[in-house]
Amino acid sequence: MIQRGEPALTGGIRDCWKRCFENEDPNYIDFFFRCIYKPEYGYADVEGSRVVAALCRVPHAIMFNERVIKASMLVGAATLPEYRGQGRMSELLHTVLDACSHSELLTLIQAYDPKLYEPYGFRTIYYRSDYLLKKSMIKRASATGCAYDPSAIDMLKVYSAFIRKFNGFYTRDLAYFENLKKEIAAEGGRIAAYYDNRNQIAGYATLLTDGRQIKIEECIYLNSTALIKLVNVALLDKESVHLHVSAGENVRFIFPDAEVKNYGHTMVRLNDPQLFSRLFNTKIETVEDAFAISKKPLNMNEYV
Repeated sequence: MIQRGEPALTGGIRDCWKRCFENEDPNYIDFFFRCIYKPEYGYADVEGSRVVAALCRVPHAIMFNERVIKASMLVGAATLPEYRGQGRMSELLHTVLDACSHSELLTLIQAYDPKLYEPYGFRTIYYRSDYLLKKSMIKRASATGCAYDPSAIDMLKVYSAFIRKFNGFYTRDLAYFENLKKEIAAEGGRIAAYYDNRNQIAGYATLLTDGRQIKIEECIYLNSTALIKLVNVALLDKESVHLHVSAGENVRFIFPDAEVKNYGHTMVRLNDPQLFSRLFNTKIETVEDAFAISKKPLNMNEYV
C-alpha cells in the first residue's frame, strides 16, 4: 500500500536507501535525512510495516526566463531487491506524477538510466561537461587570496553574481548554502574560495576526493583568474582533477589540453504545455520545445 507524508515512514525510507544505494556514501544519506528531508517529501510502498519501495519529492522552484517556476526534484527511487520486478516503482511514480501534474509546471529527476523514465514523459534537458585536468596542463598560480571554508553569505553573494548568466537555476537562499557546507563536510570534502585584491569573494569550488583524483562538483567563478586559482588549489595534493561545469560554460579556451566528456545530468517532465504556453506567450507542445525558448544557457546543477 502506498503511503505518503507520515513521520513514521522516515526510518523505513532511510533503511531502504541504505540497502539499495550501496555505492552511496552513508554519511550523505544521513545528512539528507537530517538536514533536507521532511516527512511530506516521502512516498513509500509499505508491505505490512516494512517500506519496500520509496521515492522522495523535494520542492525545487527554478528561475526560467525571468520567472520563478514551481517544480520539484524526484530523488531516491529505490525498491528492495526481493520486491523488484513487481511494478512497485511504476505504481509509486504514477502516484507521485499525478500529484505533480496537479500542482506544478515542471518535475525534475536525475537518472542513472534515462530510458527508465522516458515512458513517464521525462526527457534529458540539461547536460554537463567533465574536464579532466592534469597538473601539466594548468598554468601555475600562487595560493594568494585562496582560503578554505568561506561563509555562507560570501557563497550566496558570489553565486548570485555568477548565476545571472544562466537559466533554469534553483532559487538559492542563505539556508541553502548553510546546508551545502554541511553536505560537503558530511562527504569528507572541503570548500575552497578565492578572494580578490579588494578582499571580495570571486569564486568557490567544492572539492571531493574521488580515489586518487579530486572532483570539483560545483565551481562558481567571476573571472578566469578565480577559476585558475581554484583549480590550482584542487591540485595541491593530487595529480589530476575532474572539473564539472554546465555544458554552457566553454572553459576550453582556459584549459585547451583538457579531456572533455559531456553527459546528461537532469531530466525534465512538462506537466502542462498549455499553461507553459500561456505563461511565456508562445506555443509549445513538448518539454524540448519549452526549453528551446531559453534566453540563456542552462545551469541546473542541484541534486535536491
